[in-house]
Amino acid sequence: MSVDIPQTNFPRVVIIGGGFGGIQVAKKLKNKEVQVIMIDRHNYHTFQPLLYQVATGGLEPDSIAHPLRKIFKNQKNFVFRVAEALKVEAEQNVLVTNIGNIQYDYLVIATGSDSNYFGSKELESHTMPMKTIPEALDMRSMVLQNLESALLTDSLNEQEAYMNFVVIGGGPTGVETAGALAELKNHVLPHDYPELDIRRMQINLIEGGDRLLGAMSEQASAKSEKFLKQMGVSVRTKERVLGYDGNVIKLSSGKELNSKIVIWSAGVKGVTLPGINNNVIVPGNRFKVNTFNQIEGYDNIFAIGDVAAMITDDYPKGHPGVAPAAIQQGQLLAKNLVQKINDIPMEPFNYFDKGSMATVGRNRAVVDMGFVRFQGTFAWFVWMFVHLMTLVGFRNRVVVFVNWVWSYFSYDRGTRLIIRRFEREADKKLDPVEV
Repeated sequence: MSVDIPQTNFPRVVIIGGGFGGIQVAKKLKNKEVQVIMIDRHNYHTFQPLLYQVATGGLEPDSIAHPLRKIFKNQKNFVFRVAEALKVEAEQNVLVTNIGNIQYDYLVIATGSDSNYFGSKELESHTMPMKTIPEALDMRSMVLQNLESALLTDSLNEQEAYMNFVVIGGGPTGVETAGALAELKNHVLPHDYPELDIRRMQINLIEGGDRLLGAMSEQASAKSEKFLKQMGVSVRTKERVLGYDGNVIKLSSGKELNSKIVIWSAGVKGVTLPGINNNVIVPGNRFKVNTFNQIEGYDNIFAIGDVAAMITDDYPKGHPGVAPAAIQQGQLLAKNLVQKINDIPMEPFNYFDKGSMATVGRNRAVVDMGFVRFQGTFAWFVWMFVHLMTLVGFRNRVVVFVNWVWSYFSYDRGTRLIIRRFEREADKKLDPVEV
């Protein structure tokens, strides 16, 4: 069965994924003599760098999401379908989806990344990931549910387990999540839960490497750790998580931590598709691509963003899985597709690294921009400005800015709502407690 899509005499470019890269390809093909088909599991684009703020009650989900149809409402050569890509039949130039088959002339895989548990089914079952808006909402519910549960138990050990929040992974997401939880503890929760001794709430950040923010400078790493410790976060570096059964975390040092909520931000992997030669999948579950973002061995199939690994002398492991890399690849790929269609040589991709940054909390951030490195309040304002400008949609920028201003002056987070109750698989087997 084929998907009902308007027919055209123009070449058809099918884009899988409405993330940063996919959006740029589609935008740059506006008014070109091609038909652009985009599919995504959701009908919206997610601004993933701010998911942790949704998870910790700082923002509502609709402030970091934007309808894909709205982005392209004035683009006449654009067609969108909510669908999930299942596999590629490369010899027939067919993409198989859950709503039917889509014929393509050029295929762009911009499927992004997912949480990487490195083969541990136990960690996958019991920890909280944070790669999508539903996952962030689940985490927000779990954080608040744990505090409500802490009020209902007479056991101090069980209460501490409910109030021991553990973040695994010391990259930007882990650092920012731990910092946001610390701000909740220091400024919000004592007023919301006066019956609880919030001082006994623990926030543990566990990193397997020897420092936080391993991709950034040592100066940024040291400063971020200092900021977190000032906020009351227990930072544990050179510690690997061996297992977690939903109640106890086992660490490589032999230490065990009792916790009812563990947040996983320790690794990502590309979301690849069946049908592409497995020999071109490199570590990190990414497609190996050439400098034109063509998947090796395929002339008309491209990959960009987190799912693409362009191996170069400067980037022997591929480009970093960040929004600027996906945006730049998407912009150039759109240009190259037009040139390829018109038999004009394509241009190789050169990544312009604009720098890295991470926020720890109010007036605390670290920024690396080449040889220029700074931390503290100014870095925090730079972080806010960059993220506001990168958000899709003017309304979203205004809403996020107003929320940030309100939080800055009031020390409050206004979206502490349990919209839907989240249950871990381990808890579903337990009988409900009568109160």
